[in-house]
Amino acid sequence: MNSTMQTETPETLELSVVMPCLDESETLATCIEKARRELEDEGIRGEIIIADNGSTDGSQEVARERGARVVSVETRGYGSALMGGIREARGEYVIMGDADDSYDFSNLLPFVTKLREGYDLVMGNRLKGGIKPGAMPPLHRFLGNPVLSWIGRVLFHSPVGDFHCGLRGFRRTAILGLDLRTTGMEFASEMVVKATLNRLRITEVPTTLSPDGRSRPPHLRSWRDGWRHLRFMLLYSPNWLFLYPGGMLMLLGLALSLWLLPGERELCGVELNVHTLLYGAMAIVIGYQAVIFALFSKTFAVMENLLPESPGLNRLLNLAPLETGLGIGAVLLLIGAGGTVYAFTSWGLKSFGPLDPSHSLRIVIPSVTLFMLGLQTILASFFLSILGLKRD
Repeated sequence: MNSTMQTETPETLELSVVMPCLDESETLATCIEKARRELEDEGIRGEIIIADNGSTDGSQEVARERGARVVSVETRGYGSALMGGIREARGEYVIMGDADDSYDFSNLLPFVTKLREGYDLVMGNRLKGGIKPGAMPPLHRFLGNPVLSWIGRVLFHSPVGDFHCGLRGFRRTAILGLDLRTTGMEFASEMVVKATLNRLRITEVPTTLSPDGRSRPPHLRSWRDGWRHLRFMLLYSPNWLFLYPGGMLMLLGLALSLWLLPGERELCGVELNVHTLLYGAMAIVIGYQAVIFALFSKTFAVMENLLPESPGLNRLLNLAPLETGLGIGAVLLLIGAGGTVYAFTSWGLKSFGPLDPSHSLRIVIPSVTLFMLGLQTILASFFLSILGLKRD
């Protein structure tokens, strides 16, 4: 890197190129040289930062010899290394990319152009730019990346077509404001998800993926890291993880229960009776629990700044404070208790003798179900109130 790039002040630097590094001495020099020439050729005032994550192969010396700034990051992990480099960056914009020579650091201008236009996050899209033979395992190319990217678009309505592209640019202050927390490979998904949820301006540019130049295996572990990406997206989407499945299960259980309450039914030549009614009640209870978990997790995530404020959640909590929840729960408890008393009285009228299960369980099962729902509502109302307590 030339002397002009090394002596720029924070006010005059436009771009920081950040590369996470863990034993990348074989390819690091090539990546630095490509990025350096691109900065010089395009007249971009910038710097190159190597976020070293504990290399033992001399990568730090390779970087310093070529004028890059080395930032040591003690906490291990892809996300940790990148956040360490981003925090130390002095540029208004940051472009991050792997130091294995799989991404083309000699073609950064499309990212910078979009950032100059006012976009907060500019994603590379390898599906549009091209994946060279041998650059991506078939499992990743045809299953892992397309499926996980599709799930991300469904869950979060993100405009990104390639969630896991490692070459991306962003406005530094915008990304720091997202409070990114993951330390592993799922950092790539967290950035896209939080940028989408916080309504940052996002766009894509085509980029090319080449086979990396290392002789050793990559750090990526397909199934482990794929699961971490999927797990992260599910945990950041309480609606899809809890609310929608729980709501559907409740409706299915309610419909089944109402259909069977008047008496036994026949479906496709099979007689359905109180045994099926019991499963309908179970679906209602489990679905209701899932809906409550959605409220718990969404409230906690907002309080911990993991998710942005939700106007819908705020309206719900304002309309249904602790007293409202306690009242609803008490009503359900009373109805359930009333049904139980009625069933017990009916049994007493028969001198506590044998009963017809087909008749008695049509009273007992709904009563027990309402009793459980009432108690869950009361407990959930108290817990939501605890989650909503203001912190000093």
